[in-house]
Amino acid sequence: MSSLTQAGRSIGALMLREMATTFGRTPGGYFWAVAEPVAALALLTTVLSMAFARPPLGTSFALFYATGYLPFMLYTDLAQKLGVALRYSRPLFGYPRVSWLDAILARFVLNTATHLVVIALVLGPLLWFGGASTGLRLGPMLQGLGLAALLGLGIGALNAALFELAPIWERAWAILNRPVFIVSGVMFLPEAVPAPFSDWLMLNPLTHAIALVRAGSYPAYRAGPDGSLYAAAVGLCCLVVALALLNGHAKRLLAEG
Repeated sequence: MSSLTQAGRSIGALMLREMATTFGRTPGGYFWAVAEPVAALALLTTVLSMAFARPPLGTSFALFYATGYLPFMLYTDLAQKLGVALRYSRPLFGYPRVSWLDAILARFVLNTATHLVVIALVLGPLLWFGGASTGLRLGPMLQGLGLAALLGLGIGALNAALFELAPIWERAWAILNRPVFIVSGVMFLPEAVPAPFSDWLMLNPLTHAIALVRAGSYPAYRAGPDGSLYAAAVGLCCLVVALALLNGHAKRLLAEG
C-alpha cells in the first residue's frame, strides 16, 4: 500500500506539472483544448459539405465527422505525447520516487481525461440539437473510445521505448503515421469501400474503434465485422512489448539523458 501511495503521489505531481506546462503557459489555457477540435471540425464540415450533398450517415456533416475525428484525435494525441514522455520527464528521474512508469501513466491519465471532456462538450450538443440523443447507445460509444485510448497507450508506450532505443524510429513513425487519418474511416464508412480494399481497412485497429463510436451515435448504423477483440489485442500486445523493453533498458535509457 505504501508503494501504491507513493506512485499515486508521483503520478499526481507529474499530472500537475503537465497541466501547468501544457495549458498554463498560453492565454486561455484549457480553452484551446476545446477550441482546436471545434475549429478543425468546422473547417472539415465546411469543405466537405461543399463537395457532397449529404454525409454517409444521417443529415449532419458535423456529427458524422465528429464521431470519426474525436476518437482519432484521442488515439493520435496519446500516441504522440506518450512517445516523448520519457524525454519530457527525464529531469525528474533523479528523484528516487519518480519512475518511467509514473511518467507514462501521468500523461495517459491526464490526456485521456482531457479528451473525454472535450468529446462530451463537442459531441453532446451535436447529438442533442441533431435529434440523435434519444437513440444514443453509450455502450458501443464508450467501448470505441476505450479501444482508441488503449491503442494510444500501447503504441505510445512502445514509441517511448523505440524513440530512445532507435532514434531513427521517431522520423520513420512520423512518415508511417501520416496516412492513418485517411485509412481509419474518419471521412467515410469502411463498409462502403469495395472489396478487397474494405478488408485491408479492417486491418487498421483504429477503424474498429471509430466504427463503435459511430454505432453508438447512430441507432440505424450497423458496422461491419466486430473487430473489438482484434483492436484490443493489438493495443495490449504493443503495451506488453513496450513494458518489457522499458523494464529491461530503463536504467540505461534514463542514464543517457
